[in-house]
Formats: sequence, C-alpha cells, structure tokens
Amino acid sequence: MILSVFLVVLLGLMALGMPIAFALMISAVPMMFQLDFVDPQIVGQNMLSGANSFTLMAVPLFMLAGELMNEGGISRRIVNLASTFVGHIRGGLGYVAIFASVLLAALSGSAVADAAALGSLLIPMLRDKGYEAGDSAGLIAAGGIIAPIIPPSISFIIFGVATNVSITKLFFAGIAPGLLMALTLIAVWSWTARRSTNVQPSPRQPWSARLRALRESIWALFLPVIIIGGLRGGIFTPTEAAVVAAVYALLISLFVYREIRFKDLGALFMRAASTTAIVMFLVAAAMVSSYMITLADLPQALAGLLGPFMDHPKWLMFALLVLLTLVGTAMDLTPTILILAPVLMPVITKAGIDPVYFGVMFVMVGCVGLLTPPVGTVLNVVAGVARIRMETIIRGAWRYVVAYTVLLLLMVIFPQLITVPAKWIH
Repeated sequence: MILSVFLVVLLGLMALGMPIAFALMISAVPMMFQLDFVDPQIVGQNMLSGANSFTLMAVPLFMLAGELMNEGGISRRIVNLASTFVGHIRGGLGYVAIFASVLLAALSGSAVADAAALGSLLIPMLRDKGYEAGDSAGLIAAGGIIAPIIPPSISFIIFGVATNVSITKLFFAGIAPGLLMALTLIAVWSWTARRSTNVQPSPRQPWSARLRALRESIWALFLPVIIIGGLRGGIFTPTEAAVVAAVYALLISLFVYREIRFKDLGALFMRAASTTAIVMFLVAAAMVSSYMITLADLPQALAGLLGPFMDHPKWLMFALLVLLTLVGTAMDLTPTILILAPVLMPVITKAGIDPVYFGVMFVMVGCVGLLTPPVGTVLNVVAGVARIRMETIIRGAWRYVVAYTVLLLLMVIFPQLITVPAKWIH
C-alpha cells in the first residue's frame, strides 16, 4: 500500500510537469502520514546528509573536467586523431565517432556532454559525406551513452554512494562492458554503412598526418592512463581522481593547447556549477524518499513480491531487466539510480548476486533508457545539436537500442562477461 501511494504521487507529479527533485521530496510526505511519523525536520536533515558526502565531491570536479575538455580543444583533437587513422575506410566517419566515443568516455563520464561534443563536431562532417541525418545522429547518440560505463563514470559514483558499493570496483567492472558496447556499435554501423550508397569516402591520410594528430592528442590520451593507473595502483581514490582530472584538463587547456584564456574561466566554471547544482539537488532530494522507503521496509516487501525468482538469480536479473527497461523509458538515469538502487540492492544481496555486477547492469539499462522516448535525454540533446526532428533520430537509433538489449541479455546469461574481466583488471 505504501509503495503504491509513493509511486502514484511521484508519477502523478512528474506527469504534471513538476521537476523530479521536488516530486521526490513531496512524494515522501504521504509516506510520513501513513507511517504516523510526521516530522518536517526529516526533509532538511536527509537532504543535508544526502549532499554532505566526500565521495560526491567527485561529481562537480568531473563536470568541470568535461567542460574544460570540450572548450579546451581536447575533444576536438581526439576526433581528429580517430579521423586520420580510420576516416578513409567505408563508413570511416562512423568508426571515428565510435572510436572518439570510447576515448571521450574515458575522459568525462557524462553521456550528455560527450553526445553534445561529438554531435557538434561530427554530424556536420557526416552530412557532408552523404550519410543520412537519422543514421548519423542515431550513431552519435548511441556512442554517447558509453560514457557512464567506462570510467570515470559519474553514474557509478552516484550508484556507489546510494548503495554503499565500492566505486573503484564499479569503475574497473565497467571497462569490459564499455568496450563490448563499442564492438556492438561497430557491428551495427558496418551493416548500416553497407546500405549507404551516396557516401563519399575520405582520402587516406599519410602517416605524417597521423603522427602529427597523435602528437597533438598525446596530452589528452594521458588522462585516462593517469586516472586508471592511479586507481589501480592505489595512489588516489575516485574522488581524488576527479581532482586530478580537473586540474590536468585545466593545465593542458591553458598552457599546452592554449585554447582557453584566464578570462574564459569564469563562464566555464559557472556552466559546470549550474550542471552540478542540478545533479546535487536531485541527489539530496532523493535521500528524503530513500529514508522513508527504508523506514517503511519496502525492500523487504519487494523481496516478497520477487520471491519466486529469489532462488534463480538469472531469472531474477531478467525480471529486473524488464522492470528497469520500463522505468528507463520514462525516467532519466540519475533519478532512476537514486530511487530504485537502494530499494533493489537488499533484494540482490539476498539472492546472492554480485552487487558490482548488478551495479554495472543497472547503469547499462539506464543508459539504454537515454535512447528511448518519451524522455530520451541523449536523443533530445543530439536532435537539438543536429537540428533534426525527434522522429528522424528515433528511426536512426532504434537498431542500436535493439543491439544493446541483445548485449544486456547476453550479460544476464553470461555474467562472467563482466565479473571475470573486472577481477583480472582489478
């Protein structure tokens, strides 16, 4: 009864257009009355404790690092590097987008930021070469959602804070699935490129141009090496890695590439702060509902509903995959993590499923939700950058949604695709 009231109020307020953060806070009030535990201080105390986290300090710093990379020419150099090496083969610009998606994912950790950066750089180039607008935009959107999987991932940081799962382990566990997502994109794009008859191939670049592009981007390529190496060697924590990423990106943009001037930093910091404020307020608001959900013992009630699956972990994962897919079509990734992850984690633990494996699967399903209407945050961003209708980009993205779903099903059947590489890397 309490769960149904919470969901009805939350979804009703969201349907009326209320921002999710406020809907989360207000939906906790009916639960207070049902539990006869009405205390206005609960809201303030839980919001303060939700945002007062050392680990969450990584979020604004990675946001800042992403802004610096886009404005400081790091993203553009990554795209140029990929273009000089594979731009000449059939469908080459598509492979450039995939290659650049993986590299940028290892730099920023934000799907929206990566999709916007790649879209502004590559979609005009893809159009000039004769690729259809829907195919080009769909590929860029599908490549953008690799960012929350390959470390450093803002989504893994939020999941780790919400569920008390090791963020470092989540980072390492995300490397193999992220690369598998890239291979999936390559397979689908190769089929798409063969169907494109009006495409003009790019000229093959000489090795001198390739080496020059590599030399120009070498400073950008060092960043993921520093972050992964530092985490692997125990030199710094994920939060400290965010500091390293932000400072490194700042120094490279100011003194090496020199595409940012000191007078530009104020506006750049304001953009990063604005984006961070939205995320952090959402995290703080979700802690109010999370507290009431825990107080009402809803995880135990949910475990009872899923009882028939508890002795069969794979069937339980299939059931949760369907649930998270449905939720992902109507809700963005961050609120999905904040609302459902704390509720489902006790169920997962009771069923004997590896929490790190579940965390990776949870975020991956949520990422696919970024490509599905009606919310489809990444779809909206890329459609805006490309200046095309939503229907057009949906037609271009559907095949990638299907391919990612197949990959997720394989990971349910063979969890070793995540767990074995994670143990080897870590």
